[in-house]
Order: sequence, then structure tokens, then C-alpha cells
Amino acid sequence: MAFVAATERSRGLFVDAYPPIEDHGLIGDLQTCALVSRDGTIDWFCSPRFDSPSLFGSLLDDERGGHFRISPSSAQFTSRQLYLPDTAILITRFMSEEGVGEILDFMPVLGDTASERHSVYRLVRCVRGRMTFDVEVAPRFDYGRREHRTHLHEFGAVFESGEESVTLHVVRDAADAQLALAQLDDEGDIRATLTLSMGELRGVVLEYGSSGPPRMISPAEADEAMAGARRFWAGWLGQCTYRGRWREAVLRSAVTLKLLTYAPSGAIIAAPTAGLPEQVGGERNWDYRYTWVRDGSFSVAALLGLGFRDEAAAFGRWLRDRVEEQAGDSSGPLKIMYRVDGSSELVEESLEHWDGYRGSHPVRIGNGASDQLQLDIYGEALDALFAGDQRGLQFGHDGWLALRRVVDWVAAHWDAPDEGIWETRGGQKDFTYGRLMSWVALDRAIRLATTRGRPAALGWWTAQRDAIYDQIMDRGWSSERQAFRQHYDSDVLDSSLLKMVMVGFVSPTDPRWTSTLAAMEKELVTDSLVYRYDPAATPDGLQGSEGTFSLCTFNYVNALARGGRLDDARLTFEKMLTYANHLGLYAEEIGPSGEQLGNFPQAFTHLALIDAAIALDGALDAAGARREASGGRP
Repeated sequence: MAFVAATERSRGLFVDAYPPIEDHGLIGDLQTCALVSRDGTIDWFCSPRFDSPSLFGSLLDDERGGHFRISPSSAQFTSRQLYLPDTAILITRFMSEEGVGEILDFMPVLGDTASERHSVYRLVRCVRGRMTFDVEVAPRFDYGRREHRTHLHEFGAVFESGEESVTLHVVRDAADAQLALAQLDDEGDIRATLTLSMGELRGVVLEYGSSGPPRMISPAEADEAMAGARRFWAGWLGQCTYRGRWREAVLRSAVTLKLLTYAPSGAIIAAPTAGLPEQVGGERNWDYRYTWVRDGSFSVAALLGLGFRDEAAAFGRWLRDRVEEQAGDSSGPLKIMYRVDGSSELVEESLEHWDGYRGSHPVRIGNGASDQLQLDIYGEALDALFAGDQRGLQFGHDGWLALRRVVDWVAAHWDAPDEGIWETRGGQKDFTYGRLMSWVALDRAIRLATTRGRPAALGWWTAQRDAIYDQIMDRGWSSERQAFRQHYDSDVLDSSLLKMVMVGFVSPTDPRWTSTLAAMEKELVTDSLVYRYDPAATPDGLQGSEGTFSLCTFNYVNALARGGRLDDARLTFEKMLTYANHLGLYAEEIGPSGEQLGNFPQAFTHLALIDAAIALDGALDAAGARREASGGRP
């Protein structure tokens, strides 16, 4: 596929200005990260944390967002991306008439202590021939709301805006002739050309929060930094215990989850981006750079299933801290989402000066759903804590007392209307999924109390758990549809209820479940892809439509596997793998033409992929063992 190195743009008309969402790779240092497009542009980078204002944001406004581009000067070229195997080191390769070149992008991994300093290495290598690269560094501080000053130095440049500074260091050999020619334009941006011959490696290092002047970094020093990053990722992945059929996809999902983890706290963000649309040109554009109790809780089982005990324990500690502080208000003891440090101030605002991705407006930062009442989060939290407890990740007396208060609250409030899992803005309703996960919360709490001999109001908890079960079977069941429904006032289907069989609420062979699955397949499944629900049938307070939800598709695989439909499960899983981008990454949704939609990459989807792979592997292995024991008979 040919890429045009330059882009044209006129107000209201976008011509090649915005790459497809899926045309990106992800790099990071476990405190923040960056997206790199296939044309060599960093078009999204926030620092010093995932949820900090952007420095480069051309993904959401190509004129005012800022970018860091390195690409061939040739008018046309083709490009490919891959990761250095089993790492988060991204290689973008370019092929043109002049030769073959590549950029190696990575960020040295930081420790568990929060840092204000972050480095992005962009090493440029000529593989064949002789190539000239264009380098453009155009930062836009605070989502493009603040101007900056630029100071050129012998070995780079410094960009300053208020208290923030970014330093650009050059990677070159002391004996080099002048390889790069740099110019400073009226907006304080740097444009340079870099000409390399076969075998030469040079480049630049962007350092956020540096206190010193630019310096010359030798190719050998840059190589050592890359070797250090490679050792880290190889060592980390070496802990993985997964040996199943889909190891490559599972390992890439694991690396992606690690990249979305804020190491100082153990919190996992939902996605590194804000404002990427669920429908291009529509208003379903949200900020996902925060930690949802729901998403993070699901990560515990997935991480434990892969052998990453330390990461599961770190998030468990983060979750226990939220349980103990109980900062929620209208949302109950817990808020549905937090910043990565555990703070809960997420005021939503719109960046009116940005056009949004391909005109998708408004561009929202912060998240107004943070105070919603979503009862399901308590089930996910208790399920995660229970899973950790089963693997030896226990908590002490004070933690149990705090958890007991949360469970008491659930026992008293489970029958209240809520906003539901999908954070719709159409008002509170009696959502079946909220009741289902309240059942999970009480069930797991009862097990925690009984298996560990912990004091609790077991009689009350048990009575409320059983009351939820009876209510779901009565009011959550639609006799007309022969299916469990989204909420009690409607017969609309909702694929969140695929979790029913996954959490053990119903048997995978229960007639009510099999008829529910059949109804979903008729209405919500399209050639293996699964919609969340039908917005036309159940107005959610927002205009427009959306694509199929990748999380739900992987949950569908899980449900099929548990129900013994292994051929269907495997085909659905394999089909879903074809919707990954060229690097194995997934956004939130799949559009009508197979394009990726929504924030990217989405942790929830990669968690569901891991869970589905583990469940399907287990079911296939069990079926194989049964065949072998029966002498090959089905």
C-alpha cells in the first residue's frame, strides 16, 4: 500500500490527514505511551502519565494537535510495521525506489516510582541503498492550548512551555559529517532532513522533563538502550505459563496489557487514547485513559491465568485501596473509574478548538460517567478479589472490614435502578446485568467469608443473593423472547449477559441459557461478530450507531466453548483474529467494513481474548482427552 508522505487539508475536508485507527503501533514505558502510525508519525503522546495532557495529538486534530514525524523524503513509499519478537520495540519499515529503511521506536522501561522524565527513542537505519528522511517535530503542549518556545542547540533543541520542557537529543557518531540539516519555523517547530547510507543508524531521542541541554548520543549508547528494553520484555514474557494454541496472539495481548499498566500503582487503563469515535463523524467519543473497576478487575483472572502473579497482585492492592477508602458517592462506596494514582477527579470537558478524528466532535477529556451508579462493578471487584484469594493473594483484617462494608451496601442496594455496564446516558433502569453481577458480589463474598472463617452477616447476604437469583429468573426472563433481557421494562437483548454462563449463574446447558444464546445469535451476531445491543430498539441518550463490540465477540467464544460447541467457538475465534490490526492489536469495535473503531488499543478486548483463548484451549484439550480415552470414538 502506497503512502503519501505529505498530507493536504482544507477546513472541513480531510484528505489523507487521518490514518485509519488500526494503522498504529503502541510503545510505552509503563507510565505513559505513544501511538506510531505506519507512515512514521507519533500522533498521540501524553506525558508524564497516560492521563496527562497531550504533547502530540494530531490523531484528533492534524493541524492543531502536534506531531513527531520521521518518514522518507521520497514522494511515494510503502511501509510495514512489526514488533521485534516478544518485545514492545516497534519497527516501521519503508520501501522506496531509493532503498529500504526503518525506524526503531521504543521507550526505556521505568520502574515502580512515578517519574517526570520519559524518553522516546526514534532510531533510523538505512537497510539498503541510500535514503533521505524528513524529520518534523511539532509539539503542542496541553492539547494545543499553550504556545511554546524553541531553542536550537548544536546537538538538538529544547521546547519550553510554562513549566514544561522537552529536549530533543541527536543520535550520531562524533566522527560524523553533518548528516542532518535542521530549520526552525515561525511556530517553533523543527524540520530537518537526514540522509543515510546502507548500514548507518542514527536518529533522535525525545526526552520529556529533562533538566539539561541537548547532548550527542552515540549509536552504541542508543543500541545499549534498545538492548536493555529488549532484555526487560524478554525477561517479563519469560514468566508466561501459557502454552496453548494461540500463543502469539495471547503474548501480544499480554504485552499490550503491560504497556497499559501504570507501574507505580498497578492500575490498568482502559485505553491510551481519548476521543477516537465509535462512529466516524458521530458524538460517541470518550476519554478512556483511566482505570475502570470493571476492566481492571477482569484483568486479575487473565493475568493469573497467564502466570503473571505480580501484576495481578499489584492491581489487587490498587483495588483494595479503593475498597478501603470508599470515595464513591452517588455511585456507591466505589466509583466506576479512577485516575491511575487512585484519585477520582475526572471532570469532563470538550476541546472545542480541535476538529476531532475525521471531524468526530466533540473531543472529550475527563469522563462524566465517573459518578454513574453501575451496580455490576461490585461483582467484578469481588470476583477479582476472590480469584486472588484462591491464588494466595489474601488481605488482612482491616481490608476485610472495609470489604464487608461494601458487601453490606450491595446487599442493601442491589434492587436500585442503575445506568448499566455500557455507560449509556439514557437514564437509570433495572438492568439485568447489574443484578447478575450483584449476585456475583454476594456469592463471592459468602465464599470468602466461609472458606477463611471471616465474620460476616452470612444469613442476610445469602438471603439477598438468593433473592437476586429469583428476581432475574422472574423479571429478567422474557417469556415472549425466550431469552434473558437487557432490563426489566424491555425485551431488548444485551450481549453483556454472555457473562451469565461465565460467572456460573446458569449452566451452559440450561434451556433458558441455550435459548438466550440462540436469540442473541439471531439478532446480535453477524458472521461471528457481536453487537452490544441494538441502540435503535433501546435508546441510550446518544445519536448515531456503532460497530460490533470486540469484547462481546470474545465473550461469545467463551460461552460457546463452555457450552461444548467447540467447532463454532474455534471458527469464531479464528475469524476474530483476522480483525486484529497488522500488529495483533484491537480497538474497541469493528466497523461495517472491518475497520477498527473507538479508542485504541483497548485493554478490555485483549483481556477477553486471553480469557477466550484459555477457555477454548481447555475445552479442546478436554475433548481430545475424552476422545483418546474412548479409543477415538466421538
